[in-house]
Amino acid sequence: MPRALPSPKPARPAIPGWRRLLAAAGLACLAAATPAVAQAPAAQAPGDSNERIQLKIIGGLANVSQYTRYEEPFWRQKISELTGGRVTAEIAPFDRAGFRAEEILPLMRLGVVPFGTALVAVVSSEEPEFNAIDLPALNPDIAKLRETVRLYRPHMEELLRERYGVELLSVYTYPAQVTWCSRPFNGLADLAGRRIRTSSVGQAELFDALGATPVVIPFAEIVPAMRAGVVECAVTGTLSGNAIGLHEVTSHVSALALTWGVSIFGANQAAWQALPEDVRATLRAGLADLERDIWDGADRETGEGLDCAVGRASCTTGRRGRMTVVPVTPADNERRRSLLTSTVLPRWVDRCGSDCSEAWNTYLGPTLGIMTRGGD
Repeated sequence: MPRALPSPKPARPAIPGWRRLLAAAGLACLAAATPAVAQAPAAQAPGDSNERIQLKIIGGLANVSQYTRYEEPFWRQKISELTGGRVTAEIAPFDRAGFRAEEILPLMRLGVVPFGTALVAVVSSEEPEFNAIDLPALNPDIAKLRETVRLYRPHMEELLRERYGVELLSVYTYPAQVTWCSRPFNGLADLAGRRIRTSSVGQAELFDALGATPVVIPFAEIVPAMRAGVVECAVTGTLSGNAIGLHEVTSHVSALALTWGVSIFGANQAAWQALPEDVRATLRAGLADLERDIWDGADRETGEGLDCAVGRASCTTGRRGRMTVVPVTPADNERRRSLLTSTVLPRWVDRCGSDCSEAWNTYLGPTLGIMTRGGD
């Protein structure tokens, strides 16, 4: 029988409060006067196949594989090849474009960011319903993550259109988010009492349930925080952690995937509809290939990141460390499942409300065998 979880509190309003709207509107006015931020492209005349189109793209995190290997080459070179030079694009990672990650969806709704990438875990601070696909302890491997995203994707498309006027074009994932520590541990139970860098509310709740102290720190500040002793462990991707030098300040890394770092790429609907139909079709086809490449890369790089951490010869794209990989034990898998059903999912439903409970029970609960109360 599917396991039922506690009833949620009443649904939280979907639209941010008036203070946040005013702040976003102020940013829109400022950005409109800044050439680094693109406005929606002008509508093209029917049949005008010679019209040149330039797109402005806000991509994912700088200096990690998803951006450097996949997103940047696609927008800087591939899109021009696919359209015979008709479409060109400029791209900047969101963490170097002057935006906070939390602002991307509101700015896309306003049209200030016509094409943008949003980290699901971050935007879920305002819209927890999005985080259903990447809740901590939900997807222990990439096969499970693929299935979760496939089941929930139609609902994400609907949410983005209705609440933000955004057309969902792709769903990306980073390599597995694992736990790195500066002193030895053998599993989840050993993390009690430690200060651990987290990047989302769900991660913080998971470690709090373990008896650890979660500390929210931006990705770019992880290594300095480790060096300064602000935290002694950090959750981030396997290869992305290697890219920022985390293997130089830690000694042990867990092979257990806690989350994956899913992101969504979309377009302001007015900007999207302003493009000629054939261009939209070409973009969709190209982005489908890009999405597949990013997922295949995340799968491959999850293992490669761990290989690099310990210094194996199979590490070809990262820097070799001398770390110890903590293997996943049956006890840790049991603890992971228990944390999901007893802490992570009930608290997500509590924050998110009855609409989220209903969405879970409609799209994910039947397949996972875990149902929430209040959404039937």
